[in-house]
Amino acid sequence: MKPFSISVKELVALGADHIPEEFIPACHLIYSSPATLFYNSPGAVGFGVKRAALVLPESAMLLVAPNACGRNSTVMSTEEGYADRMFYLPMSETDLVTGRHLSRIPEAIHEIMEVADPKPKAIVICITCVDALLGTDLPRICRKAEEENDVLVIPSYMYAIEREGKKPPMVAIRETLYSLLERPGIRTVNQISAMKTLDDYYEMGKANFNIVLHPESVYAAGTLQKRLNMPFLELHRLYDPDRIHNQYRLFGSAVGVTMDDEAMYERCISKRNAFAEKYKGTSVAIGEMCNANPYELATFLCRMGLTVPSVFSNLTEYDFPFLKQLAEVSPETRVYTGISPSMVHYEEETVDLTIGKDAAVYCPSARHVLWNSEKQPFGYTAVEGLLEAMDAALSEPEDKEADA
Repeated sequence: MKPFSISVKELVALGADHIPEEFIPACHLIYSSPATLFYNSPGAVGFGVKRAALVLPESAMLLVAPNACGRNSTVMSTEEGYADRMFYLPMSETDLVTGRHLSRIPEAIHEIMEVADPKPKAIVICITCVDALLGTDLPRICRKAEEENDVLVIPSYMYAIEREGKKPPMVAIRETLYSLLERPGIRTVNQISAMKTLDDYYEMGKANFNIVLHPESVYAAGTLQKRLNMPFLELHRLYDPDRIHNQYRLFGSAVGVTMDDEAMYERCISKRNAFAEKYKGTSVAIGEMCNANPYELATFLCRMGLTVPSVFSNLTEYDFPFLKQLAEVSPETRVYTGISPSMVHYEEETVDLTIGKDAAVYCPSARHVLWNSEKQPFGYTAVEGLLEAMDAALSEPEDKEADA
């Protein structure tokens, strides 16, 4: 039996209204291969709910969950470098039935404030599907814990059962991250991953408008618009310099300024052309666990003369504009969905390079660029940084990995 895959050409022919069931988690059992641990679960390794929540500066997290839900978090927090900010309140079988674990949350927060160094200024409480089924009123519990411990306590939810709903986990956590902001009316623009302290984070509430760089952040931006009267503009993370150049031109028109990016644009074009000449014909497999839309990135690489035989990624309606562009330059590129049980039969395909943590797992013999940092790259800087990381990976011995 072969793993399920489908060509880009076939997907475009089916259309956004007829996405194959293999790409829809609710339609089948979810296969948890070593690669899916990198991106499948909202709590797994990668930029999941817990890692996203801890972008909030000077914060710590209390994960309230059964042992199975907390196990991968222990590994993740160690690998990602914030084990000292993750705390756990395990739930027993009795807790699952009675909900008595909820009464221990204020005490757990008190213990965190006693042992954490440095002492956090905010505690994010993260609950799982179990409490969703119990109907837990987490905001009320957070208010009580905040009163008892004199520290900011923030509710967050790792509800995998709502993955296919209107507000899935990664959409919800983005709303949570910006829910604390209050707007005094001063103009400024900041990025949350660059904020070092909670006071710096609060400065973001002074922005006169919000720039959305990821579709999962649209819901949060809409909430800020309603609550703080903060309008937002949506920009795409792109890797084609020509499209980036055009997007900046349109962005400048929208905000009433002239953006002079000619020097950056020309430099990026020069670096792209030099890379294309050096690595023409190089084969690349792309995963979804990277700071890029895998279909847009695949199109960019194919237009440079590289080949992309495989993309490992789930598929949504949002991806179809990029998918159509990829079909024009590489219609036979195969798309695999790592959550399909048929992936148990996947055999490694020989490629020169992978981009994304999940692709690296599927193609271990290749050179790897993980491209998954918390400070997510954008614009010309992203293009140049990725090309540099790819060049470094392709130039290193086979047992080396490169990332920027």
